[in-house]
Amino acid sequence: MTSTSAPAEEKRGSFSSRRVFILAAIGSAVGLGNIWRFPYVAYENGGGAFVIPYLVALLTAGLPFLFLDYAVGHHYRGSAPLSFRRIARWAEPLGWWQVGITFVIAVYYAAVIAWAGRYMFFSLDQAWGGDPEAFLFGEFLQAGDPGIGFDYVSGVTIPLVLVWVVTLVVLALGVQRGIGATAVVFIPILLVAFAALVVVALTLDGAGTGLDALFTPDWAALTETSVWVAAFGQIFFSLSVGFGIMITYASYVDRKSDMTGSGLVVGFANSGFELLAGIGVFAALGFMATAAGVGVNEVATDGLGLAFIAFPTIISEAPGGALIGVLFFGSLVIAGLTSLISVIEVPISAVRDKFQLGRVAASMAVGLPAAVLSIVLLGTTTGVYVLDVVDHFINQFGILLVAVVSMVALSWIFGRTRLLQRHLNRTGSVRLGAWWRWLIGIVTPIVLTFILVREFIANIEEPYEGYPGWLLGSLGWGLCAAVILLSIPLSLLPWRRDVDLSDPEPLETREGRA
Repeated sequence: MTSTSAPAEEKRGSFSSRRVFILAAIGSAVGLGNIWRFPYVAYENGGGAFVIPYLVALLTAGLPFLFLDYAVGHHYRGSAPLSFRRIARWAEPLGWWQVGITFVIAVYYAAVIAWAGRYMFFSLDQAWGGDPEAFLFGEFLQAGDPGIGFDYVSGVTIPLVLVWVVTLVVLALGVQRGIGATAVVFIPILLVAFAALVVVALTLDGAGTGLDALFTPDWAALTETSVWVAAFGQIFFSLSVGFGIMITYASYVDRKSDMTGSGLVVGFANSGFELLAGIGVFAALGFMATAAGVGVNEVATDGLGLAFIAFPTIISEAPGGALIGVLFFGSLVIAGLTSLISVIEVPISAVRDKFQLGRVAASMAVGLPAAVLSIVLLGTTTGVYVLDVVDHFINQFGILLVAVVSMVALSWIFGRTRLLQRHLNRTGSVRLGAWWRWLIGIVTPIVLTFILVREFIANIEEPYEGYPGWLLGSLGWGLCAAVILLSIPLSLLPWRRDVDLSDPEPLETREGRA
């Protein structure tokens, strides 16, 4: 490695310790999907029996791919584009593809955090009244017909601006003073707040009914392919793997850190939080079902319906509802912010590496356009439809596809998995063998490809949510294609002159010189 590399690496910033990195990685992994997606996915796919395919997916796909992301970032010491460029000249577009995906996610993810922030205050006086659904789509979002509209909703736009201000301030402060310090403070608060929510939910009448509905095993479900597909999909999406986040974070970690041990902590902490979320959410849904005199299956839902319709109903009817609301929506805000910070850090790190920008300049260069797009597209009367379409397609056909391509490329085209395995084994407390390369090179790509094909056929046969073709074509299929196509010209732009594009020195060489 040339002499310019060490100073350049110092300028990028770093986490002060392995503990800070782990907290930051947990903050990225634990997001909105853990709270509002996992409980319903488990309930719909075998209840207690879902634990088996879930653990299989975690051990055979989630953790192995997390190790791969860690290895790429930790060995090649760069953002996603720089790390892939150091692997091979024609690998760089993979990094920019991941950058494009994270930029798109950041644009709409901020809106949900803004909504949760408003609802945290709405909880104090149950501002949604007797019909939370009508309030959400009517008075609050003022949702019109699906389409691109520019009628701004002040109740959404103002908190959206605040979310972006907080996010950009944190990112401008740097890796340790911003991202690391935020994780050190926010993750313990999130754990305490959500644990308190679970305790309160468990005291509600009917909580046991909800837990029975969630955990009663349906062993017959294990024979259904869709259940295993759901398990792999949930693990993959919830760990923040495959689209540059963990590559970027791992590049900020000291070279002698135990990356495989860190991966186990992050992976199981993420799954533990999902289990905690399942208990809290279904205890509350059990109360809602009991109060309404209906089955849990009639009130169970996920996503926006769970957060902004079901929970407001629970808050209005439950004793201590205001406390439940503040804890639930406050948890969404904290989980969302730590994830948003990690998502937008991916393009910021890439821009810094490529164009020699300082931390503040890069944060503004990436963050301000993202904030403007977020406000223009999501702060309007049609924002909820834009969010729904973009989220569905960028997750199903953006993240999954780039993950499959990356695994195949690293395993079979560029042949780097053996080198990455050796790198992780040098300091890792969990040693990886040939089994890891087989999982990364064959098993996981096959499973994810199956999911991709399955989702593609489903979306062709029946247009998503019945939305108009032009909306699905532009913000769905078109946006996914645009992210791929833009990665090529971005990879052709010249790198700044002080960046060493060669493979970094092996760790043992550095230690030998020391």
